[in-house]
Order: sequence, then structure tokens, then C-alpha cells
Amino acid sequence: MRSQFDRQLQKLKTEMIAMGLLCRMAIDKASKALLHCDTSMARELPELLAHIDQKEREIEAICLQLLLQQQPVARDLRTVSAAMKMVTDIERIGDQSADLAEIIAMGHITAIPKTLPMEKMALSVIKMVTDSIDSFVSQDEDEARAVLRYDDVVDGCFNECKAALIALLQAAEIDGEAMLDLLMISKYFERIGDHAVNIAKWVIFSVTGTIVQDEHAAQTD
Repeated sequence: MRSQFDRQLQKLKTEMIAMGLLCRMAIDKASKALLHCDTSMARELPELLAHIDQKEREIEAICLQLLLQQQPVARDLRTVSAAMKMVTDIERIGDQSADLAEIIAMGHITAIPKTLPMEKMALSVIKMVTDSIDSFVSQDEDEARAVLRYDDVVDGCFNECKAALIALLQAAEIDGEAMLDLLMISKYFERIGDHAVNIAKWVIFSVTGTIVQDEHAAQTD
């Protein structure tokens, strides 16, 4: 019975890795579309999002099977319960990658001002998402807590973007619509980071049984 449970648990972790990889691809594709102002690349996101949604359903089915048929206890129960919470945040990461791609596809953004740390912000959220899911697979509390701390980097980038965009909007002959689009995109990146924080918190719960309540409060919209 235990060997069967272990096999299903390993399958769960494998599927979580696959879903995380799809989300990383979505963020990466949206980021490249932004940095190259490529509207055609931005329009490719909906197909990728469909794969993410399908993966979410598959993972939820595995979790329910583990809960109903294997009746896990203690840490195993926390691991499965945490996974069910995590997939919601992972799916939202995919949604928000598609949302920012939709803004890019409108074509208002024709260049990224050099004062905006958009590339750094994109790479930072990719790191957070990757590390948070890796920490679940390895059940590494330290790696999960590092994700919580790294959120400060993304928040710093967002604040830089806001300040730079305010300065640009005050300048002459600046496309205000494009600047507002860039502000929205930076906000979506920040929210992706928040969801990675949520994932890391559930990893910590699965390892320790303690729900993290600290200053790194994550948005769930």
C-alpha cells in the first residue's frame, strides 16, 4: 500500500514540475514579446494557457485520488493538501501571463524605455516561480523561505517602474496609453511574484505544518 502511495506521490510531483514548466514558458514568452514588442508572439499565449488549465485538472484528480483512496496521514496529508492549494496559484500565474500578453498584443507598446527594469523584473519572477515549485518537489523549507525574501527584488522593480513611468508621463510628446500599458504589465509581474510567494508558503506548511504569516502578504486575485 505504501509503495503504491509513493508512486502516486511521485507522479504528483512530476505533474507539478510539468505545470510549473508550462507557466515558466508562458512568462518567458510574454516577456520576450514585451521586450521585442512582438504582437504575434503575444498572441500565442492562449494555446499555452489551455495546456496549463488541463494540467491543473490532472493534478487535482491525482490529489483527490490520493486523499480518497490512500488516506494519507500527517506530513503526506499536508503535502497533498498543499499541492491542491498550489495549483490554483500556478494556474493564476498562467492567467496573468496571458493577461499581460493581451496588453502587448494590442500594439500600443512600440519600445521599452531604458529606465524601466522590465527584463530584470521578468527574470526575477521566473526565478521565483521556478524556485517555489522546485522547493515543493524537494520539500526544501530553506529554498521556499528564500522565495519569500526574493519577493523584495520584484517589489523593488515595481517601485522603480512606477517612478520611471510617472517621470515619463510628465515629459512632452510621450504616448500616455503605452505608458499606462507598461504600468499594468509591471503590476502583472508583481502579482506573479505574489503567487510564487503563496506557493512557497504552502511548501513551508507541507514541511513544517505551520502556515506562514508575515510581512510578505501575497495577493490572490
